[in-house]
Amino acid sequence: MIDTMIGVDLAKNVFQLHGASLTGEVKFRKKLSRAQFRKFMETQPASIVVFEACGGAHFWTREIQELGHAAKLIAPQYVKPFVKRQKNDAADAEAIVIAAQRPEMRFVEPKSNAQIARGVVFRSRDRLVRQRTEQINAH
Repeated sequence: MIDTMIGVDLAKNVFQLHGASLTGEVKFRKKLSRAQFRKFMETQPASIVVFEACGGAHFWTREIQELGHAAKLIAPQYVKPFVKRQKNDAADAEAIVIAAQRPEMRFVEPKSNAQIARGVVFRSRDRLVRQRTEQINAH
């Protein structure tokens, strides 16, 4: 039975974690590197892990699901109202958990590798079309 929710604020090198019971009781607060984060999550019992939706969050969602956890993504604009104090990574991780515990919260569907690849192809093609149009208009 899942009884823990972990909010993760992703950054380039250091991730901030906020673990709480499903009733809101704080279990832990941690600051981990990428490698430490993966090792830590491997040792954790099955939990609900929540990220703010961003490019890296889709990757980590797939990684976390492979470890046996339930992963969810929340749009950043839904997390912002729950930041209690000054904006920092620890406060963001806590706000992610608080937001995810709301029954009316809407979550973002994680993207698969294929969806991300299609987006790259689409943006590349769009850029080529824009550049071609610029060259035609320049002459």
